[in-house]
Amino acid sequence: MQQQQQHRRVFTAALLALVFILAAVGTTEAGKKEKPEKKAKKSDCGEWQWSVCVPTNGDCGLGTREGTRTGAECKQTTKTQKCKIPCNWKKQFGAECKYQFQAWGECDLNTALKTRTGNLKRALHNADCQKTVTISKPCGKLTKPKPQGKFRLLKAAR
Repeated sequence: MQQQQQHRRVFTAALLALVFILAAVGTTEAGKKEKPEKKAKKSDCGEWQWSVCVPTNGDCGLGTREGTRTGAECKQTTKTQKCKIPCNWKKQFGAECKYQFQAWGECDLNTALKTRTGNLKRALHNADCQKTVTISKPCGKLTKPKPQGKFRLLKAAR
């Protein structure tokens, strides 16, 4: 009997603790102010259109680009942004276009040039880049077959 009373007391204490916790949670939620939902800000501003990066000194390194957008109620329609042109990129294809090049081809004896093709790897700031490009360079020293001289013929005859 004493055990039953002890179980009732523990059960009652647990029930009271549960009621207390539920009441505490209910008052905290009731005390919270409901925030009005943020209205989606409708903007008639267009997307930013960026010019190419213009280096401050030389033809690579740090520079700036100009951005513009349209819209009747836009607070800002132009802005300048810092940018960087990597110095190891082939600038003849656009300073903001990075290409992965294949190995150099064989030398064309008619033109004395060798060529290779590059596929677009990366375009900075949505630059307008060609998908593939081809470059050429002089072959360098051409190795011509050595004429067979008298000395070689004599040596071969021995």
